[in-house]
Amino acid sequence: MSEISSMLVTHRKASIGEIESAWHGDVEALLSWVCQEQVEECAVLKTCNRVEIYVVSPRGEKVLFELAKKARVSSRIIDFQNQEESLQHLLRLASGMESMILGEDQILGQIKELYSLAKKAGRTGWMLDTAFKKAIQVGKRVRRETSINERSVSVGSAAVDLAEEILGDLSTRSVLVIGAGETGELISRALVAKGIGSLMVTNRSFGTALSLAASLGGTAIPYQEMREQIGTADLVISATSAPHYILLRDDIESAMNGRESKLLIIDIANPRDVDEAARDVPGVELHNIDSLRHISDSNMRMRMAELDLAEAIINEEMALLRAKYKRREAEDLLARLYCQAQSVKEQEYQKAMNKLSAYHTLGEIEQKVLMDMSHSIVNKIFAVPTKELRRAAEQGDEELLRSVRQLFSLGDDDT
Repeated sequence: MSEISSMLVTHRKASIGEIESAWHGDVEALLSWVCQEQVEECAVLKTCNRVEIYVVSPRGEKVLFELAKKARVSSRIIDFQNQEESLQHLLRLASGMESMILGEDQILGQIKELYSLAKKAGRTGWMLDTAFKKAIQVGKRVRRETSINERSVSVGSAAVDLAEEILGDLSTRSVLVIGAGETGELISRALVAKGIGSLMVTNRSFGTALSLAASLGGTAIPYQEMREQIGTADLVISATSAPHYILLRDDIESAMNGRESKLLIIDIANPRDVDEAARDVPGVELHNIDSLRHISDSNMRMRMAELDLAEAIINEEMALLRAKYKRREAEDLLARLYCQAQSVKEQEYQKAMNKLSAYHTLGEIEQKVLMDMSHSIVNKIFAVPTKELRRAAEQGDEELLRSVRQLFSLGDDDT
C-alpha cells in the first residue's frame, strides 16, 4: 500500500552551503526528476534554509534513499521520515515550529505557494492534498490561537538584528537592500523600524524596487548601478532568488577601492548571492544564513512560552489527520471487498437467470426481484464487517485489517 514519506535537508543538520549543493535546479525541475521514479505523488519545499521532498510511493522511504544516492547527497545531512513522521513534521513546519526563527510567518506562505505549484503541475493526489491542506489549516490556527508569531521575527528581521549587533546604532547608517521580493520587503520594513539613516533598494525589476522604496521613503537604485552604490553603503543585505552569484569578489574589491570604513554584507539568499571569497577583501565582513542561527532576544523568549499551547493544537489536529488516513485505508479495503462481492453476485445472478430461463421466459419483474435479492444479500452480509473495518482502521488495528486482506486475497501492505 502506498504511503507518504519524506527526506529533509534543513538548517538543523546542514550548513547553508550544504543545503545549496544538495539539490540543483528549480522546484519544477526537481519535481520532474523525482517523479521519474516509482512515485505516485510528490511535492517539494525549497526555501532559504531547507529542501524537503515529499512522495507517495508503494516503496516508501526506499525510493528516497535511492534518490539521495543518485544525487550524491550525504546521508549525514538528511532526515528520512515515514508517513507518521512526515505528517507530524509538516504540521509543525506550517506552524513555524521547525523554522530557524521560531514562529516566523513566511514559511506558511512558502508552503502554500510550493504546494500550489506541485498541484498545478499535476504532481499531487488525495494523499498529499490532504496533508498539505491540513498543514496550512493548522498553521493558520496556531497563529490565530497562540502568540507564537507576535512581534516581527523572521530570517529578514534576524538579519537586521545581526547588523545592529555588529554595527551598533543604525540611525546614521546607509543601507542597500538587494531584492524587493517578499523577503526584501520584510528586511526593508525592519530596517526602517530601526530608524536607519538611509535606505536604498534595488531589484532586477526597477518598478518593483521603485514601489517598495516609495512606500518606505527610500531610494530605488537601477539594478545595473547596484555595484557602484555598494561603495556608498555601510550595510548591504542581499535576498534575491538568483540561481547564481550576483556579486563576485572583484565587484566587492572595486567597491572597497579607496574606502577606509568597514562594509558589512549579510547574504540571506539561497543559493547565495555573494561570492564566499568576498570575505577575504580587506574591510569587508560577510555573513550568511549560518550566522543567524543563534540570534535570540526577548521576542524569542516570549514565543518559546507559547510552545506548549502550539504543541497541543498540533497533537489534536494530528489525531484528526491520522484518523482521516485510517478511514481512507478502510474505505479502500472495503471498495476492493465490495468489488469482489459484486463480481460474485453478478456471476451467480446470471447463472440463476440462465437456469430459470430454460423453463420459461422471465419478465422484467422477475429479473428485478432476483437482482434486488442478490444485492440485498451482499449488503446484509457486509453490514457488520463494514462497520468493524472502519472501527479497526480508526483505532489502528492493523492485525484485523491484515487478516481481512489475507482472508479475501485483497493484497497485503507490501504488495
